[in-house]
Amino acid sequence: MSTYLLVHGAWHSGECWKRVVPRLTAAGHRVFAPSLTGHGEKAHLLGPEVGLDTHVDDVVGLITDEALTDVVLVGHSYAGLVVSSVANQVPDRVGHLVYLDAMVPEHGESAADAQPVSQVLIDRALASGSGWRVPPLPELPPPHGLFGVTDPADVAWLRTMLTDESVRCLQQPVRLDNPAVHTIPRTHIHCVADVPEGIVRRPVPATEQAWRLPTGHDCMITMPAELAELLLKLG
Repeated sequence: MSTYLLVHGAWHSGECWKRVVPRLTAAGHRVFAPSLTGHGEKAHLLGPEVGLDTHVDDVVGLITDEALTDVVLVGHSYAGLVVSSVANQVPDRVGHLVYLDAMVPEHGESAADAQPVSQVLIDRALASGSGWRVPPLPELPPPHGLFGVTDPADVAWLRTMLTDESVRCLQQPVRLDNPAVHTIPRTHIHCVADVPEGIVRRPVPATEQAWRLPTGHDCMITMPAELAELLLKLG
C-alpha cells in the first residue's frame, strides 16, 4: 500500500480530485486530498495574510499529524511551489514528488519566477480595491475553456469549487535549501492539449521522468482514469 497526497492548485479545492481518489483507493492505496487554507471547507479563512507558507504548513501539518511516510506527493499547477517547500521541510517523509502540469521552482523563486505570467495577476491584485484578492481565471473561448475544462456539465461543477486566492501565495518564495530534497525522485506530468498563450514550461532534466496527457490543464477532471493510471505506476 502506498500513500498519495494530492495537492490542488490555486483557486481550486480538494474536491477537484473526486474522480481520481476512488481509482487510487480501489487499488488498495491510502489517499489524502485536502483543501488548502482559503479553499473548500476552509474558504472562510481566506485573508491577505494567507500565503504560500500557509499552504506549506497545511500540508506539512497533515503529514506529521497523520504520521505519513514514503508519500507520493502530487502538486497541481501552483501547488508545484507548495510541494517543493513541503519536501524541503520533511524530505524523509516524501518518497516521490509529482509535478502535475505544475510550476517547477528553484530555491528562492516565487510564482512569478516559475511562471512569469503570474506577475500580471499580482499587479492586478495589488491595484484592485482589495489590494490582495486574485479572482479565478476566466473561462476562455474554445478550445481552452475553464482551466482546460470544456464540457458544460464539468465547467458548472468546477465553478462550484473555485474561490479567490490571496496574492501572497504568488509572492512568497519557495525554500529548497535542504540538500536532502534533491535526492527525492521526481516525475513531471504535462497536459499538452490547447496550452494557453503565455504558459511556459521549464525543460525536464534528463534524470527525471516526464509523461504527457492529451488534455487540458485540469486533467483530474477531464482524464481522471488516465491520470490515476500514471500515478499508480509510482505507488
